[in-house]
Amino acid sequence: MSTTETSQTDMNMRGKSNHSSAANMSTTETSKTDMNMRGKIIFYEDRNFMGRHYECMSDCADMHSYMSRCHSCRVESGCFMVYDRPNYMGNQYFFRRGEYGDYMSMMGWRDSIRSCRMIPMYRGSYRMRIYERENFGGHMHECMDDCDSFMDRYHMSDCMSCHVMDGHWLMYEHPHYRGRMMYMRPGEYRSFREMGYGGMRFMSMRRIMDSWY
Repeated sequence: MSTTETSQTDMNMRGKSNHSSAANMSTTETSKTDMNMRGKIIFYEDRNFMGRHYECMSDCADMHSYMSRCHSCRVESGCFMVYDRPNYMGNQYFFRRGEYGDYMSMMGWRDSIRSCRMIPMYRGSYRMRIYERENFGGHMHECMDDCDSFMDRYHMSDCMSCHVMDGHWLMYEHPHYRGRMMYMRPGEYRSFREMGYGGMRFMSMRRIMDSWY
């Protein structure tokens, strides 16, 4: 092989090496970004972060597999909905980043957390349609921002179904974001009654906008 051919081969090999290193660096940076964007919540058996603990970075349908009880938790990043029954059923509560040393007293719960769902990061538009009756019946109103009272704004005394087109929302039992709540992600909710909320009237709602602050 001539000297010119040898030099050209060396240049090609160096070029491939540089491209490979850049690709590896890009993959590593992407992995780090994905890890930083992932929510994290730590559950503890006893109050004030004592006893055995379980770290969770995704949805968990049944915490009983990991611990028999949970009386405190710490959200290190992201936001989560927690439920007092397995499979994301029962009473639910919204946890943002912070410490909850005795959440059962704070929320008035008699049962401890049994499942949790991580709320994904979202920075787009928000749009939801609420309906007066089940199966998208009755009067319909399209919402793109928070509403502290369905009655005051829409003269609507009941909301029994909805369609979430964009964003993640919380619906509340009473006006001004009070009472029991329900997490709504994009999808169709044809009957709150069939979902187990037949005894509740949802009267206000707000957008979840602080998922990763």
